[in-house]
Amino acid sequence: GLGGLRVLGLRSAQAEALRQLSGQQQKVFVMWALPAAGGSDGSGQVLLPGTLIGGRDTAVYARSSGYVRRWLRDIGAHVHRGELIAEIETPELEQQVAQSRATLRQATVNLDLARQTLARWQTLRKDDLVTQQDVDERASSVEQLAAAQSAARADLARQEALAGFEHVEAPFDGVITRRNVEIGSLVNSGNGGSAQALFQLDSTDRLRLEIYVPQAYAPRVKVGMPVDITQAERPGQHFAGTVARTAGAIDSATRTLQVEVEVPNRDGRLLPGSYVQAGLGLRGGMALTVPANALLFRAEGPRLAVVDEQGRIRLAQVALGRDLGKTIEIAIGLQAQDHVVLNPPDALAEGDLVDARPAPPPKTSDDKPAARTAAGADKATADKSK
Repeated sequence: GLGGLRVLGLRSAQAEALRQLSGQQQKVFVMWALPAAGGSDGSGQVLLPGTLIGGRDTAVYARSSGYVRRWLRDIGAHVHRGELIAEIETPELEQQVAQSRATLRQATVNLDLARQTLARWQTLRKDDLVTQQDVDERASSVEQLAAAQSAARADLARQEALAGFEHVEAPFDGVITRRNVEIGSLVNSGNGGSAQALFQLDSTDRLRLEIYVPQAYAPRVKVGMPVDITQAERPGQHFAGTVARTAGAIDSATRTLQVEVEVPNRDGRLLPGSYVQAGLGLRGGMALTVPANALLFRAEGPRLAVVDEQGRIRLAQVALGRDLGKTIEIAIGLQAQDHVVLNPPDALAEGDLVDARPAPPPKTSDDKPAARTAAGADKATADKSK
């Protein structure tokens, strides 16, 4: 009767409580975050790595072979165009110059004698004492000796020019960043190899930065576009650059566009050879990005676990874009307002009920939040209203 109904009601309540407790225990706890709109840091920039190089970066070679007599400027020295930075001793070349001068004097003497002889034969011809053939032969000899004199003069000029290369001068204003010689070092003329370069000279008042823009963003790169340059070792500091020129074609091997950026550096704060990050404002309307640890790889393809308003899981089929290291571009299948599960368990399935909480915002180098999830922003607003 009545007692039996009470017993049945009590058992039914206990069964419902046990079912709810079992459901709570089986519920998976997950953390979620919103996709980054316009870049992994929410800045709207495409960040590309690059290395700074001097506006003019030149290896200074010797133009004459010999021994280094002395060098006058060392690494770190600021030099001006035409400034003497080294001298080379070339005893063989000095002997060749002396020989060329003697050859020129000999050719000059022979030419003078030939001209005097021609003048005499022309006088004899007037008196019909010699034939015209004899006069023509003497005239031809004068022309030959005149050509020999010109050749000797040109050879002397060449030897003297080579002797002038004993003085190694800076080709432009800049800073010596490498010195490869010592006093007495034997150097060869020309640029036969890096070991023969005497100095490395860089122009540092204006630097260059070569970056490679992926094909997806290449059409939006324009000459004159501003570039924001940062260095990891200089947190919070930004340096301005400008796109100076582009290759105008996509490299078929890398599918990237080579872009050259000019960076003013009159204060010398940036050093050639430094690794930097270049930010270009190319992200508007482009693919969303999610952390790489949000991906689920299933037999049917990559998936993202998205939490709906009821706390249930939806496995979104997505198309992947570029792998940016810590983040992945999602080309198709994701909305900016989707709550994407981070580090999803492999056993997570479609329709699973989860206890989802927003992930804490990442920190920047200044220990300030770089981005806020929607739930985090709502919570901050609620706290202020209290």
